[in-house]
Amino acid sequence: MSCVPPLTLILAGVALLAPSSPPAATPQPRTEQAARRAHPVAPRQMSPVSPGRPELVPVRLTAPLAARRAGPAVARTDPDSPRRADPAAARHTDPGPPRRTDPAVARRAAPVPGRGTAPVSAAELLDKVRTCTPVSHGRYRKDHGARATVPVCGTRDAVFWKADMDIDCDGRPGLRCNAGTDPHFSASTAFARSDGRPLSAEKLPYIVVPAPGAVWDYRSHGVRGGSVAALVYRDRVRYAVVGDTGPSDIIGEASYAAADSLGIDPDPHGGGTPSGVTYIVFKGSEVTPVEDREAAAAQGERLARAFVNGGD
Repeated sequence: MSCVPPLTLILAGVALLAPSSPPAATPQPRTEQAARRAHPVAPRQMSPVSPGRPELVPVRLTAPLAARRAGPAVARTDPDSPRRADPAAARHTDPGPPRRTDPAVARRAAPVPGRGTAPVSAAELLDKVRTCTPVSHGRYRKDHGARATVPVCGTRDAVFWKADMDIDCDGRPGLRCNAGTDPHFSASTAFARSDGRPLSAEKLPYIVVPAPGAVWDYRSHGVRGGSVAALVYRDRVRYAVVGDTGPSDIIGEASYAAADSLGIDPDPHGGGTPSGVTYIVFKGSEVTPVEDREAAAAQGERLARAFVNGGD
């Protein structure tokens, strides 16, 4: 019996068990190209299934990576992002309530009432005219037949006198000042309104100065129609203008409105006061128009303050 066949069979079995050589043309390139066409980012997102197999499959991390990329983008663009609510950013964007509305700040910033703005008092003005340097060449009577006892005094800024107050109701007739209420009524005044009509004694506070004469000429001391005057009676200070002239030897007269503002009886028939009124006329002053009562008060207060605070 021959041994060749068994040997042949053994060799054939060995050949079958030996590893075969790689094929000449592998399908890997085609598989890779197909993967790249289906997934443009396949090279970065594909990994071998096993070291022994060339096939590539998509990596399952594609969706989580996309989510991580989307997270910061939403945070940068979403106005409600927590990064926008950062306390430091809030301090720059939310100024909070303005400080000027804070009550404590407002109290500190508000000026103290009356400091440097209080009206000039009667005591202040009377203190400035305690002494008299006469500028008149003699003295005036308060009334007809009375002795002449009143000099006109002067300072650098004003002239003044201390006398009684008779009521002048001259000028434009009204309910209280007319020929029926005043036996000495005159429908004219020495100085007129801006429209040329006489002043109204019952509406405009004004004083009467003696007509120029041998005793004194008001014009030589910076006084004219419309000059500002301060009237002091007891504890009251009121402002008026020079509005009329009277007899050249008598002093101490003012309009119905001037007397009424001081609390003096303004009745032209029996009113007035026998003493206690101080008249201060500021040199070089003038209210325009002369009938502007508010302007006279404002200018009078300013001039009186300067007179009190200034020198003699």
